[in-house]
Amino acid sequence: MDVWANLWLGFSVALTPINLAFALIGAFLGTMIGALPGIGSTSGVALLLPLTFGMDPTSAMIMLAGIYYGSMYGGTITSVLINTPGESATIVTTLDGYQMAKQGRAGAALGIATIGSFIAGTAGTAALMLTAPTLARAALSFGPPEYFALTLLGLTMLTSLGGGSPLKAGMSTLVGLILATVGVDVMTGNPRFTFGTLELLSGIDFLPVSIAVFGFSEILAGGEEAEEARRARVHVSVRDVFPTREDLRQSRWPIARGSVIGFLTGTLPGAGATLASFAAYFVEKRLSRTPERFGKGAIEGVAAPEAANNAASAGSMVPLLTLGLPGGTTTAVLVGAFIMWGLRPGPMLFQQNPKFVWGLIASMYIGNVMLALINIFLIPLFVRLLRVPYELLVPIILTFCMIGAFAANNRMWDVGLLIVFGVIGYLMKKLDYSPAALVTALVLGPLAENALRQSLQISEGDFSIFLTRPIAATLMALAALALSLPLAQHFKVKGKRSKA
Repeated sequence: MDVWANLWLGFSVALTPINLAFALIGAFLGTMIGALPGIGSTSGVALLLPLTFGMDPTSAMIMLAGIYYGSMYGGTITSVLINTPGESATIVTTLDGYQMAKQGRAGAALGIATIGSFIAGTAGTAALMLTAPTLARAALSFGPPEYFALTLLGLTMLTSLGGGSPLKAGMSTLVGLILATVGVDVMTGNPRFTFGTLELLSGIDFLPVSIAVFGFSEILAGGEEAEEARRARVHVSVRDVFPTREDLRQSRWPIARGSVIGFLTGTLPGAGATLASFAAYFVEKRLSRTPERFGKGAIEGVAAPEAANNAASAGSMVPLLTLGLPGGTTTAVLVGAFIMWGLRPGPMLFQQNPKFVWGLIASMYIGNVMLALINIFLIPLFVRLLRVPYELLVPIILTFCMIGAFAANNRMWDVGLLIVFGVIGYLMKKLDYSPAALVTALVLGPLAENALRQSLQISEGDFSIFLTRPIAATLMALAALALSLPLAQHFKVKGKRSKA
């Protein structure tokens, strides 16, 4: 009964004119950001986060969340039309979506993707509503040892965020942790690693770093791509977007399975929507009686991953809101946004800020309705937007980067950080290191350090406190497992290559 009362409270917040306006703005911007190759939800949220300074946190979060799950809708447009995923979570959609476009069925692919995204997004939000309060109540028993073990689990899960070598992802995480120690020690008041620079006394702000490695570096990387790859060649009208009855029949179970797979995968810290979409695609291919159709224009190959990535975006909000852990790269930026607004994501958030939490959850129902309408009726507009020359987009995005970095603290120092970390982020992408792991470690680092030192004060320096408390010991074991499995797999593959 409490859930329905809280949901009613949430809708009373989300249905106010100002929050409806910001939900619509977030949904529209998210679709545009997803439809523009090379930007993505993480870059979009990082670039637009400075615009939320001075805003009500509830309205700001409703808009940023709309950008996050809206980009999942928009990323499908380029995946289907020009074989270029606008969002990493829509990479697998290109396999069958683009083939459908070549067969003259681009409208059906976009339509079934919109329907699947709406169903999965709504189902994922319902699952978030039902599971998050229970998990938050269970997390109220957490003390400093449990919080340190939890953040350690989140940091070790970053090896899967890298998408490539776990060693490189681990090194990116280590660099992020080192950067997190810069500034004044909150326990002793002594400066650390400031090298006599006054600007470093306040530490390295996550905002210019995240804008740099996700936004600025993408501009540098995007300049290397061929201009022809960015232009749409397909004409799509509103009438073309509605799928046939046979398309709906073939897609109903893939959408259902993709929704379940996506939500469960999204709740795992570090897994994210990209992994969910790949998992859903391969499950459908394995279950299909005609797997040879996949990769040649099978509509199930569009429906399942599109349902999965939208359900995963809702699922990733579960660890964010209940435990303060990012479920993916975009929610890693949102963790920093919570801290910027003076809020601490975690179990107490449901008790201390119920209007904020339930207003956000209710807005996700509304946002999914808005996105379904936007993607049905405005797809022809987004197709035209894809024809904008990239050289015209670059100065606009760079201006947003500069303004966003400066607005954080009104310091030119942060603009310098933007340039430095933009180059570092570009080099990390080229060398297959994980910018997401660096930023997430920069955000989680102070939380992990404070929890560790508080735990050792409680135990008078005895590290066994992490092994004698059942919840902490379980989380530590999971952290060890999360760290060892990717490393073991890496060395196994490396050993096979050496023998070959």
